[in-house]
Amino acid sequence: MTDPDTDAIASPSAAKPFSAFERMVAWRYLRSRRKEAFISVIAGFSFVGIMLGVATLIIVMAVMNGFRGELITRILGINGHMVVQPIDRPLDDYAALATRFKAVDGVLNAIPMVEGQTLASGVGGAGTGALVRGIRVEDLQSMKIVSDNVRSGDLVGFTAGEGVLVGSRMAQSLGLGAGDLITLVAPEGDVTPFGVNPRVKAYPISGIFEVGMSEYDASIIYMPLEEAQLYFNSEGLVQSIELFVARPDDIDAVRPLVEAAAERQVFITDWRQRNQTFFSALQVERNVMFMILTLIILVAALNIISGLIMLVKDKGRDIAILRTMGATSGSVMRIFFMTGAAIGVTGTIAGFLLGVVVCLNVESIRQFFSWLSGTTLFNPELYFLSQLPADMDSGETIVVLVVALVLSFIATLIPSWRASRLDPVQALRYE
Repeated sequence: MTDPDTDAIASPSAAKPFSAFERMVAWRYLRSRRKEAFISVIAGFSFVGIMLGVATLIIVMAVMNGFRGELITRILGINGHMVVQPIDRPLDDYAALATRFKAVDGVLNAIPMVEGQTLASGVGGAGTGALVRGIRVEDLQSMKIVSDNVRSGDLVGFTAGEGVLVGSRMAQSLGLGAGDLITLVAPEGDVTPFGVNPRVKAYPISGIFEVGMSEYDASIIYMPLEEAQLYFNSEGLVQSIELFVARPDDIDAVRPLVEAAAERQVFITDWRQRNQTFFSALQVERNVMFMILTLIILVAALNIISGLIMLVKDKGRDIAILRTMGATSGSVMRIFFMTGAAIGVTGTIAGFLLGVVVCLNVESIRQFFSWLSGTTLFNPELYFLSQLPADMDSGETIVVLVVALVLSFIATLIPSWRASRLDPVQALRYE
């Protein structure tokens, strides 16, 4: 009884498609020899190029996904998914409205809010612009991204209606800590016969919070609702009611229910409208980066083409001998196809593994290079987030791998076809 693989090696004409004979010849062509060192170098560069291209594409897409996800989490964690503002008259019935909104299916919370711009200053007199947000105690406690991230101090003073919560970066820039006084200057203050005087008042800092988004940590002050109403001359009124829903992406289904529950004319905006420019820019940048980085894989695929063409020229005599031994043109084409495809497949797998390792340790890598260079990489003041996020999407990763494999396979077709079309008589004429 004979082994079909052994028969295929001994008789090329009997070899089946992608048989042991064809795999053996393809593997021999991949191994480097001294006289074929240049071809092996090209194959090595092709492998490294595909590996780095796939890894870079996976890492960049994961970081951009993480960046978008973290921003959405923080933006929607501290701002309402839907903002209800009055049209016909001020929101003097905000408590009843908030109760009705909470009863709407899909609404998790409804928070009446008073907002105003102020100038905040510390003991030394240094000042910075701040956004004061008046909020009820129970509503602040329900905003876990704030209440669970109080780094120093506590909510006792805020609950008593005497203290305020200040972002960590604002407190650091003003040189303040928990228990210190922060002075707030509002442009709309007391009305006197000589005009409107700015309102100046100092509040004790009950606690310092840090949500991890530098823009908010450097600009927001939370104040008890009743005190904010007095400070901004809005006794008994709020400017808006912010709603938090269970499914922010399906907010269009909740809008008509909220309008019906309002029982009055209101103006409603959602998080997509208020952040449309920002997230649209992120989406455009993400798509452009995908197209640009795909060119790296394309260049590596072109290296496969050049390497295989040189290999075909160098192996012209071997191809002629194989053909005279009975190997078909299809067999020769499959041999060189497997040679090039092996580079593409192994490079893609190596790139995938490298990308996964980097994505899982991206923050540690950032900290290491920051320490090595002595500079701050990914400055939170410029990039909004305090840490470098990475979120690998399985669908996008599969697309990257498929694109890399398809480009690699396409790159092998032209040299493989040229090898299969080689005339053995012409190849052996000058041997």
